[in-house]
Amino acid sequence: MNKVFLAFSVLATTFSFQVKAQSILETDYVKKNYDKKEISVPMRDGVKLFTTIYTPKDKSQQYPVLLNRTPYTVGPYGEDKYKETLGNFPAMTLEGYIFVYQDVRGKWMSEGTFEDIRPTNLKKGKKDIDESTDTYDLLEWLSKNLKNYNGKAGMYGISYPGFYSTVSLTKTHPSLKAVSPQAPVTNWYLGDDFHHNGVLFTGDAFKFMSSFGIPRPKPITPDQAPKTFQYPSKDVYQST
Repeated sequence: MNKVFLAFSVLATTFSFQVKAQSILETDYVKKNYDKKEISVPMRDGVKLFTTIYTPKDKSQQYPVLLNRTPYTVGPYGEDKYKETLGNFPAMTLEGYIFVYQDVRGKWMSEGTFEDIRPTNLKKGKKDIDESTDTYDLLEWLSKNLKNYNGKAGMYGISYPGFYSTVSLTKTHPSLKAVSPQAPVTNWYLGDDFHHNGVLFTGDAFKFMSSFGIPRPKPITPDQAPKTFQYPSKDVYQST
């Protein structure tokens, strides 16, 4: 089969599935079909990380977990407020998963101190933490406390959440069966993030960190967050 035709067929099929899924997901589909819980899950050092769990209302079977750890909020906050779709794209909402979202350490409603691209510590003691231990501790908590869970988890993430997916593979929890890091920022010195082959993108980094990098003394919701700096021109290269 012609490779171009094959690629087009795959894209067309995927797009058709997405359109169909979007049409099925009527208003309040998630609220009608999932129960939502907000839980502060303790890590090994005592810090509690804010975690949102969406479980199918159909309790007649067990489900695998799809996990997303993010610095970009698990919102909306409040057990009576639901996401419009779950997972990476609308079709996943229909597939029968328990969806778990977690604000990473030091972000939004989670306790602790945030560190950009926190290094993985391969020589850590029992109470030392990094992003791999936080993922492990969450999966361990889920395995002991989550009802209708079949004990198999997958993790995914794009960009920064892709980093958390990548590092989850270090000394991973036995329940983690699949990981999908998509365009991860695991190495900021490669690709098109802050350091493009070693060169710092000053304009991009400054604007992003003007809100993302602000120290946060206590857990907050997005409405309490500092506003991102706005350049006077949409063209950052334009002289002022």
